[in-house]
Amino acid sequence: MLGEAATDRRVYAVTGADALPFLQGMLSNDVLRLQKGPGIVWAALLTPQGKYLADFFVVNTGERLLLDIKADIAEATMRRLTMYKLRADAQIAPTDLSVSRGLGLAPPGALPDPRHEALGWRGYGAAGGPPEIDWDAIRVAECIPETGIELIPDDSYLLETGFERLHGVDFRKGCYVGQEVTARMKHKTELRKGLARVSVEGSAPVGTEIVAEGKPVGTLYTQSGGHGIAYLRFDRATGEMRAGDAVLRLV
Repeated sequence: MLGEAATDRRVYAVTGADALPFLQGMLSNDVLRLQKGPGIVWAALLTPQGKYLADFFVVNTGERLLLDIKADIAEATMRRLTMYKLRADAQIAPTDLSVSRGLGLAPPGALPDPRHEALGWRGYGAAGGPPEIDWDAIRVAECIPETGIELIPDDSYLLETGFERLHGVDFRKGCYVGQEVTARMKHKTELRKGLARVSVEGSAPVGTEIVAEGKPVGTLYTQSGGHGIAYLRFDRATGEMRAGDAVLRLV
């Protein structure tokens, strides 16, 4: 078992008789499945126009319902959820729980990361050890976006950033904020833009514009081991591309 503390996360408890139904009407994924017992669901909160605002894990530990979210978007996201709560019997409060994550054999009570098996497990309670795992290498290998890097508030769309492939959106659950736009994109013949894995010769800062034959193609984000995650306009992402001094090719 290889595990470590995820110090950039915050954990909130959600209580009240309407806790899960309230979240069900707000989020991109089906969280009512957590009524059956322990489990973990990855979901996003969207604008009414279908753009990404935040993503987090909804967790049933068997004892309580938790939200596991990136620290730098936590307070703003909880304020927005509370604003939508109205008369629902649902309360959201911070906890002092820590998040641990790791690979291999999971400790008791830990749950598998629902996005991809390569991301291992997540635990809530006791802190893990110091950082040992190159999560960026795993994310690049599997083209998994990260909050605040590839996932950009008021800009990103779920289907362009891999939420369907990574089990973060449910098209059978019914209405939620931003659902109409997401459903329309789903029924297009194909996406014209989105995240993709590229080979990278050299390096460039996160957010560097990608060009090909003098035309803008997209943006380069996380890089590791000679590869990277890029947001691309697919019809222009052919042959050699450049991001600053780095040379890119679609993998």
